[in-house]
Amino acid sequence: MNLAIFDLDNTLIAGDSDHSWGEFLVERELVDVEAYKRANDQFYQDYERGELDIHAYQEFSLQPLTRYSMAELAELHRQFMTAKIDPLRLPQADALLQQHRQRGDYLLIITSTNRFITQPIADALGVDFLLATEAEIVDGRYSGKMIGTPCYQDGKITRLHQWLQQAQQHGFTGDLENSYFYSDSINDAPLLREVTHPIAVDPDASLRTLAEQQGWQVISLRDQ
Repeated sequence: MNLAIFDLDNTLIAGDSDHSWGEFLVERELVDVEAYKRANDQFYQDYERGELDIHAYQEFSLQPLTRYSMAELAELHRQFMTAKIDPLRLPQADALLQQHRQRGDYLLIITSTNRFITQPIADALGVDFLLATEAEIVDGRYSGKMIGTPCYQDGKITRLHQWLQQAQQHGFTGDLENSYFYSDSINDAPLLREVTHPIAVDPDASLRTLAEQQGWQVISLRDQ
């Protein structure tokens, strides 16, 4: 059983789910529209440059969740999936997942975006497991705090190796030998260096340059 690992945002979907969630909140006027949009856009630009303060961003991103019950959040997320995520689905990404599935590979998404946003997306994509940045829940509500190691840059390696120590509980019996990792972002360079088959997917300029230097495969899952 080989491990096929996938970044989510701008890799398996044609956009950033975290940023899209912020846009959804702004469009529904569930936050201070101008201030939230300005901050959301700035954090996304920081991410694209590889300069995101992940702790500051998670504090920003998780705070709106504290205002709602789990039932209210589930309904908001259902609307978010329809309005924002469904249009970002990529048939070629679904086909790639299916290709690995038919080989008998274990499908793992590893994303810096928090689990609240990404778990329903991972479920819709039909992967075996999701590693995401985790949000604290206290007495059945989100506290607005992040817990554990954020699943970002080198943190993805930390989280992956922690998961591998208990992966048999989740149905994976292998290791990183003959492993794959697909990503679009220079932020994922550390994990791309860890796997057997690093694959740049519609990469940003920095990752494309690195991939060319390293001789990594470069593919597109977008309509050409």
